[in-house]
Amino acid sequence: VIGQPARSKRPKEPGENKIKPINKKIKPKTLKMKERESADSSLKSQSILTQVMDRGRFQKLAATLSLSAGQSIELRCKGSNVTWNYPSYLDTFKDSRLSIKQLDRYGQLILTNSTAADTGEYSCWLQLCNGNKCRKDETKTGSTYIFFTDKEELFVPTPSYFEIIYLNPEKPAVIPCRVTTPSAKVTLHREFPAEEIETDGTDIIYDVKKGFVYQHPTSDHKGIVYCKAESQGAPQISIKYHLLYVEVPKGPPSTTIAASSNRAGVGDSVHVTCTVLGEPDVDVNFRWRYPGQESERPVIIQNFWRLINRGTGHTTRISKSILVVEDFEARDAGNYICIAQNLQGETTVATEVELK
Repeated sequence: VIGQPARSKRPKEPGENKIKPINKKIKPKTLKMKERESADSSLKSQSILTQVMDRGRFQKLAATLSLSAGQSIELRCKGSNVTWNYPSYLDTFKDSRLSIKQLDRYGQLILTNSTAADTGEYSCWLQLCNGNKCRKDETKTGSTYIFFTDKEELFVPTPSYFEIIYLNPEKPAVIPCRVTTPSAKVTLHREFPAEEIETDGTDIIYDVKKGFVYQHPTSDHKGIVYCKAESQGAPQISIKYHLLYVEVPKGPPSTTIAASSNRAGVGDSVHVTCTVLGEPDVDVNFRWRYPGQESERPVIIQNFWRLINRGTGHTTRISKSILVVEDFEARDAGNYICIAQNLQGETTVATEVELK
């Protein structure tokens, strides 16, 4: 370095440049932990997922993989307690083409006679268990998105010809017209007025693994849309998607409770109804407390929900839980309490039923 005096050129002692530990007797446990943490962060990008190839060869999987529809695939995930994730419809239809086994040193997933509908994400991870409690080991995971290409099916098939998409101003909305061929050119179109919707890469983007994503949905986006795909042949049209703009109630469920009668005689039938108004795509869970609960008095509880259109394109979900007491007795008199819970919290409401 300029301005510094020249150092003497004396010969170096053996090992002089080596970093010497401060105390050899102390094992650097904390250092090992830090090393492990840094290794863990790098392991997140290293997959424990492999594909079994011909002649017993194995291949680490990239983020995406393209196979022709009709091919079979075997995936393996290293570990003695492996959990798998795959396109949910395979579970819905209890598909016999899918086989999952846990062997001593790895988990195995086999999918035979693949179809375009099998396109999607396939992932696995190790479970760390302590007694009955298990959690995901974030450092030992594997994931790949597999395209099962089919010239006749450019779009991943769906069980219906029409789908409702809820536009919530607080979160992105996805038009899930996914393709089986990643190189296909995909465009988004409005049915009325007939026009192509511009994908600007900011407010509306296209993700080949998801579809078109509205980053900031507004009421202007509502209506019926569809997708068009082209890939070395005639263009294909997706199913139609009905975009509904929803009202967003803030906080815990907006809940009311009412009994068919607040005074009941012995032998009467009493209905107590708990009602919640909320977002169309947000589930509500109900719990009940009632006078005959401790004595295990039999009651009937029915839960259901439906959508209602409140005009100007706004849609609301009505969720109900109905508790029925048949052959009312003296021990059934008292407070009926309903606890309704959603993602933002819970609301408790109560009503009293007296004995005549």
